[in-house]
Amino acid sequence: MPAFTKFPLRFALTALLGLTAAVHAAETLILQPAQMQSLGIVTQAVGEAAPGRGNAYPAKVLVPNEQMRVLAAPVAGMVEMLAVAPGSTVKRGQVLARLASPQALELQRDAVQSASQASLMEQSLKRDEQLFSEGLIAESRLQATRAAAAQASATASERRQGLALAGIVPGKVGGPLALVSPIDGVVLEQGAQLGQRVEASALMYRVAKLSPLWLEIQAPLDVAAGLREGAPVKLTGSEVVGKLIAVGRAVDPASQTVLLRAAVSKGAETLIPGQMIEVELPAANGQRQSLPAGALVRHEGKTLVFVQTASGDKGSQFEARAVNVLGQGGDSVQVGGLKAGERVAVKGVSGLKAMYTGVGRE
Repeated sequence: MPAFTKFPLRFALTALLGLTAAVHAAETLILQPAQMQSLGIVTQAVGEAAPGRGNAYPAKVLVPNEQMRVLAAPVAGMVEMLAVAPGSTVKRGQVLARLASPQALELQRDAVQSASQASLMEQSLKRDEQLFSEGLIAESRLQATRAAAAQASATASERRQGLALAGIVPGKVGGPLALVSPIDGVVLEQGAQLGQRVEASALMYRVAKLSPLWLEIQAPLDVAAGLREGAPVKLTGSEVVGKLIAVGRAVDPASQTVLLRAAVSKGAETLIPGQMIEVELPAANGQRQSLPAGALVRHEGKTLVFVQTASGDKGSQFEARAVNVLGQGGDSVQVGGLKAGERVAVKGVSGLKAMYTGVGRE
């Protein structure tokens, strides 16, 4: 009886080892539906992004420089009125604040005086020209009058330009100084409070036009190297799409990433300046595919992924395939050796690795 028991056992072990070697020779694993469920295996088609993952790279929403304006106090004074707050939509020429400023009164007074002096010197020049033509005065006196008139005119012009830069209406003395919006846009920042005394050039408001917007993206060097201006950029988990307008020429020494800049027009209203988001970039070429980092395993010095080669009611077949890591950004890895559309295990990979390494070679 004992001999009868041992023979079938040895025969079964031999058969099992033969089957195991055959399975591993083809580098495939066959799992039943119950095994797939117990191991929590989830597959993803290459070229598709898993929720919140995939070929996503960090990006920051910015306002283009040419669409932003700073409204500053042109002179020192006290904030007498603030008409808007951050988030308000404003129109060009709309009064946003008023300043009570003694310095503004001085500018207005000096402008009026210089204008009067220039007018007086112009009249004197006309009189001296008439007298000189009649031979009643010397030419030296005419030249002195001309020089004085030119100086007075230059001073008056300088004072008028000073008023214009300060936003003060020429010819009017007194009253608060009105600060108006230079563009149509949205108030992003308020720099002063009601009743506060401010110095010249102090920030009052920051106003910006919010369409289009920029996205500044940090991408790995090898990913950025294959991208060109005009390439599409998609916000992860959104239908908002933009396009690359600049690819940086410098590499950040710490992160070894390159700064990319994309412009978003349609859908820009859903974004907020300063917001941190994730974007998806196109593959640099047909051989590069993006996978979640968790889909890759290391074994015997190789990087492997488990490709689903067959699937049906009776089970699924997986092939362990070596891939080349071409780059990594955040939780996404760029690899070569896969074709678009192939399905790869992205969850439950540790269980597949345990089965693979425990077959035949261990």
